[in-house]
Amino acid sequence: MSNGSRTCRCSKTSWQASRFSGAIPNTREPGTLLTKCDNLLAVSGSIKARGGIYEVLKVAETLAFDQGLLTLKDDYACLAGEDFKRYFSQYSIAVGSTGNLGLSIGIMGAQLGFKVHVHMSADAALWKKQRLKTCGVNVIEYESDYSNAVAAGRRQAATDSRMHFIDDENSKDLLLGYAVAAGRLEKQLTEQNIRVGKDHPLFVYLPCGVGGGPGGITLGLKLVFGDFVHCFFAEPTPSPCMLLGLMTGLHDKISVRDFGLSNRTDADGLAVGRPSGFVGKTLGALISGVYTVPDADLYRLLQALADQESIFLEPSAAAGLAGPMGLLNSSQGLSYLNQHGLAPKLENAAHLVWGTGGGMVPETVMQEYYRHGR
Repeated sequence: MSNGSRTCRCSKTSWQASRFSGAIPNTREPGTLLTKCDNLLAVSGSIKARGGIYEVLKVAETLAFDQGLLTLKDDYACLAGEDFKRYFSQYSIAVGSTGNLGLSIGIMGAQLGFKVHVHMSADAALWKKQRLKTCGVNVIEYESDYSNAVAAGRRQAATDSRMHFIDDENSKDLLLGYAVAAGRLEKQLTEQNIRVGKDHPLFVYLPCGVGGGPGGITLGLKLVFGDFVHCFFAEPTPSPCMLLGLMTGLHDKISVRDFGLSNRTDADGLAVGRPSGFVGKTLGALISGVYTVPDADLYRLLQALADQESIFLEPSAAAGLAGPMGLLNSSQGLSYLNQHGLAPKLENAAHLVWGTGGGMVPETVMQEYYRHGR
C-alpha cells in the first residue's frame, strides 16, 4: 500500500483508500485497494454491529408496538428511556456466538433492559467474555465449538415464551441488517470518486464464519451493483465450513471435522465447523469463490496493515487481506478473471477488503497480536 491513503467519515464508519501493492513487499498489482473499516463501527467495533444490533432493535420495536407503547410517528430514542427498560426487563434474548455477535447483542440488549444470555464456544476470546459480564450479560461458556453453543441457546429459548433467540444460522433479520451496508457503501464509493460498472469491476473479500455476515453483505451488494461486483469469502484453513458446504452441496449437513480438520484457529469469529444452510442454499449462486488463510498469515497481514496504514484489525478480520493477491496471482483466480472477461479491466478495478472487527480489542491484546505478526 502506498502512503497516499485518504480517509473520510460516513455514518461513524471510517474509510481507507490507497493504491494496491499487497502485503508482500516490493509488489504492485493493478487497481485500487480499499478497506471497509467495520472495525470502527460504534457500540461493538465489528460487522456484527450491523446485524446483531438491528435484530435487537427490531425485537424491542415489535414488543413496544404490541403493547401500544410505540408508533411509527414517535422518536425511537424513547426506547432507551427508563420506562421502556422496565418493560423490556420482563423479556430475555439469547444467542450462541464465538465472540463478536455476542458482544453486539449483549451490549445493546443489556442497554435496553433485556436479560441477555450469550452462549459462547471455547474459541471465544477471554476479553470478549469479560466485557459482556461487565455489562450484566449472562455468559454461558462451553468447552465445545460454536455449533454446540448455538444449539444450547436454541434449546434454552424453546423453554421460555418471553425469550427471543437470535439464530446466527437462520435469521432473516440478521441477514437484512447486514445487507443495509451495501447502500451505505455505494454512497461512500461515490464520495471517493470510485466507479463500479461494466469496465470498473468491484472485488469484495469478506471473512466468513457461519456465513450470515458475509451472506447479508453479498445480498446487499448484488442488489446494488449486480454483476459488476464479485464477492469472495475468506475462511481459516482449519475451519473452511462454507467452502466445504458449497463444494459438496451438503451445506449444514457437513462439518469440517468430517474431513479431519480441527476447527481450531486464532480467528475466533471464524471458528465454525458447520456453515449456515440458509445462507449456502439461498445465496450460494451469488458467491464468486471461497479461499482459506492459515493463522500465521492472518498475523502477518494484521501486522503489515498496522505498519503501513495504521489500521488495526483482529486476526479474523485480516482474512480479507489475502484475497486480492490470491485472485491476481493464483491459477484459480486468473481462471475466474479470464472466464468472466475481467482481466483487461483490472487497471480500473477496485478491491474492497472488509475489515470486520478489532475496534474493541484491548490495547494489551492488540499489542500481542502485533508482536505475534512480527
